[in-house]
Amino acid sequence: MRRQLQGLFLRSVFIYDIRRKVHVFKRCGEQAFSGKMGVIGVQLVVTMVMASILQKILPHYSLARWLLCNGRKYNGHIENKPLTVPKDIDLHLETKTVTEVDTLALHYFPEYQWLIDFTVAATVVYLITEAYYSLMVPSQEMNISIVWCMLVLAFAIKVLFSLTTHYFKVEDGGERSVCITFGFFFFVKAMAILIVTENYLEFGLETGFSNFSESAVKFLKKQGLDSQGPVSKLTFKLLLAVLCSLIGAFLTFPGLRLAQMHLDALNQTRDTLTQFLLHINFLSPLLMVLLWVKPITKDYILNPPLGKESVPLMTEDAFDTVRLWIIILLCGLRLIMMRYHLQAYLNLAQKCVDQMKKEAGRISTMELQKMVARVFYYLCVIALQYVAPMVMLLHTTLLLKTLGNHSWGIYDSSSPLEATQESSSAFSELPCPEEKMKATVTQITIALGGLKNIFTPLLFRGLLSFLTWWIAACLFSTSLFGLFYHQYLIVA
Repeated sequence: MRRQLQGLFLRSVFIYDIRRKVHVFKRCGEQAFSGKMGVIGVQLVVTMVMASILQKILPHYSLARWLLCNGRKYNGHIENKPLTVPKDIDLHLETKTVTEVDTLALHYFPEYQWLIDFTVAATVVYLITEAYYSLMVPSQEMNISIVWCMLVLAFAIKVLFSLTTHYFKVEDGGERSVCITFGFFFFVKAMAILIVTENYLEFGLETGFSNFSESAVKFLKKQGLDSQGPVSKLTFKLLLAVLCSLIGAFLTFPGLRLAQMHLDALNQTRDTLTQFLLHINFLSPLLMVLLWVKPITKDYILNPPLGKESVPLMTEDAFDTVRLWIIILLCGLRLIMMRYHLQAYLNLAQKCVDQMKKEAGRISTMELQKMVARVFYYLCVIALQYVAPMVMLLHTTLLLKTLGNHSWGIYDSSSPLEATQESSSAFSELPCPEEKMKATVTQITIALGGLKNIFTPLLFRGLLSFLTWWIAACLFSTSLFGLFYHQYLIVA
């Protein structure tokens, strides 16, 4: 009875809190649409609502828990045996369905749940903001969805960094050497890629950096400062190569683990369509890499070899839009195939037992239980290694669309760059009802206008295109090496 009263009280408090927040959000929305709010307006209301959902609803209805508990089974029970048993014992593991209670004991479950749920919230905020921008065409608002996407990338990198540090703490294994080796390999690879002419890899990085340097020099001259630019091209590429080496080191073990799960999932699946989707999922980073190889994709589509009077299949802006959609669809495919890969990982417990049966000697019951339970307890670690690269690819693509001023429509006649210039010029023409608010908005407008003149869409297009391409290239390189290692070296 006491627990029922406590539960009723908590539900009443929860409903009251939600109603109170809805009332506040309603008032904020009325102020936003009436023009009485400051720089952010409607987007602030969306952010407040989503923050409340993250705090109140997602702990009870979490997509992260659903992905782990959606019909997934693990080998989690061993009958009571003597202190030691022969390794070739006739042992059969009992399977259990993963429940929400089981997930609480998993390593890195809070980090996994937060990354997935926050990514979902950030994606919803991004979609609402994109719909709002397409309908209202706001000229005086800062796109707050950019902040959400950057936070998602920061959380994903933080999680991968935390996982990588654990490999460095292992004294006996060779995980530390593997991370260092791949880090140096990707540093050299990045330096080699950065010197490749844009006739082959069309990131637009050279054009973007030149535009950034020229804009920065003009801005500094207006401030009375004489400068050749904030940073030289060599320093810029060196810093970018260091960042690329870190990303490559963080994606080393996710790629190696993906290769093992891919092989296990193929061996455990007999459905032809599922096997085809597994192959497409494994090759998806390669498909993303080829999207920026100019002779293979862009040159062939814009200048098809169909004779002297060849007609382009699509415009250059349309090709950029199609490229964004392809990456998003491949990320969606990776999310769909997640259950097959995680189930293949959980089946490693039975695989370890079958491998043990081929050995001679005895093993203690405690060690046998640890060997089986260890697979389940590290399920969230494997899930993070699978999900984090996908999250990074998705939100770098969203940032590329927004900051690079691309369009979602293939047949959009208006130029995004021209629309941005028009909106920035109309920014200061809108009236403000209060003098203090007007002065504040004017100051923010001048500051943001100066930053927009320096950090132009050309710079973001080049930088984010390269980072998206690099994440896909690192993931495919490590997974390809893992495929070779697990399929040939271990067997040999």
